[in-house]
Amino acid sequence: MNTGTMKILSLLGSPRKQGNTAKVLSWVEEELRNQGHSVDRLHLVDYHLEGCIGCHYCQKNPGRLECTREDHCLEIFERMIGSDAVIYATPLYCWDFTSQMKPFIDRHLCLVTGPENPATHKSHIEGKRLALLVTAADHEGEGNSDLISEIFRRLAAYTKARVAAELIVPFCSTPDKIGAEQREWALAFAAKVAGRG
Repeated sequence: MNTGTMKILSLLGSPRKQGNTAKVLSWVEEELRNQGHSVDRLHLVDYHLEGCIGCHYCQKNPGRLECTREDHCLEIFERMIGSDAVIYATPLYCWDFTSQMKPFIDRHLCLVTGPENPATHKSHIEGKRLALLVTAADHEGEGNSDLISEIFRRLAAYTKARVAAELIVPFCSTPDKIGAEQREWALAFAAKVAGRG
């Protein structure tokens, strides 16, 4: 359990800065700040993020964070590396992450070296606390949000990070319809992100 002050980075993958995901994430961030933690949010829609082209240039110099793509991805990775915990926040689009977050997820290859051998590969974010926050228009679980949860868990395992918390908020229509019950879920999620839940 973590009892000290943490540096937490939240990554909002929604195309809407004031949508459902942003509202729930704001409650999480507020609670984390109330606990004394430092929280910084990045709106991925504000960054130029290109897709991975599978060139494996990032694997040529083990231990170095490199990529041939000239965008903001490495800058965001550096901020992740400098944080204690990272929150991936996204609405559910076609059972998966949004198109704003998907290329960023694909580029996580840059964070590992020697990926062909999971037993021995290294990761720049090994041991970091990762958390997933998803808002969905439909129900939670099998047939809807189960795939994004599995993708996230596999991503964490691949990068040798730790899944600190997951929250799927179902039946989100508009931000004004998200209320007290969902706020309580957000506060409990924040406690888990910080290692107190």
